[in-house]
Amino acid sequence: MSSTELPGVRSTAEPSSQVGAVRMAEGEQLRTDRLPGLDLNVRVRTPLRAGLPPALFVHGLGGSSQNWSALMARLADTVDGEALDLPGFGWSRPPADRDYSVTGLARAVIRHLDAADRGPVHLFGNSLGGAVSTRVAAVRPDLVRTLTLISPALPELRVQRSAVPTALLAVPGVAALFSRLTRDLTAEQRTRGVMGLCYGDPSQVTPEAFAHAVEEMERRLALPYFWEALTRSSRGIVDAYTLGGQHGLWRQAQRVLAPTLLVYGGRDQLVSYRMARKAAAAFRGSRLLCLPEAGHVAMMEHPEVVATAFRGLLDDEDGKG
Repeated sequence: MSSTELPGVRSTAEPSSQVGAVRMAEGEQLRTDRLPGLDLNVRVRTPLRAGLPPALFVHGLGGSSQNWSALMARLADTVDGEALDLPGFGWSRPPADRDYSVTGLARAVIRHLDAADRGPVHLFGNSLGGAVSTRVAAVRPDLVRTLTLISPALPELRVQRSAVPTALLAVPGVAALFSRLTRDLTAEQRTRGVMGLCYGDPSQVTPEAFAHAVEEMERRLALPYFWEALTRSSRGIVDAYTLGGQHGLWRQAQRVLAPTLLVYGGRDQLVSYRMARKAAAAFRGSRLLCLPEAGHVAMMEHPEVVATAFRGLLDDEDGKG
């Protein structure tokens, strides 16, 4: 696979050296972009024709760029898509400064976009990636053409009970306790638990997709920084929830200028469905898509529906132009 050299970036055709095989959908390639103190794995989707506008996809806590493969495939005729593995996740190594805060992750996305010189992009974010993308759009509007947020991790006054264990990871010492309490769980058991939490209907996951997810879980568990990345990122979300003033995520949502599509799942156990109306009010002139049967990862469960909604957003903006 060939790799394009980006300004200020050393790119390699292979992802950061880790144990295991990289799963790629047909039409995808992988690249590692090396910036000072930051190695980012980038999943590149070959567009169906030249000249399509660029898009960047940002995954959630514990996820990876692979979470976007289904949606990227359905948008290959609409955008020139790339998906990041955030620092410490997927095939990206931890950041040199070990900063997993929402601000730190947003800074990594901004550095990538500045170095690649692809902006403004159609920016997509899920869960933690939704919070990160909101911050990017607020502080660097020049980099964001449109914003699509799927179950964004924005502050809630009443956190859902099923989301409490994730929040508890932010408490010092809890990750070590979780590690001890769950050490006898197999990768298959862990994967079933994650899918039960993230999917509206886990039974729709194909046996092949489940087997690939178990394989990826085994690889991640073997990494020496697995718990560190998970713990510090969880702490970053909790810290972001407590920030007030101009740095608060809801205040930054109000500052977003890019046309915004919001997607919420009625069976989401991590981000409450009731936050949809608040988000629609915060992001000016936004479009809201509510999927009663979806869970936390609508782009994986209902990629065609999300792709159609995104095209609707583009049609609206083209009509205004």
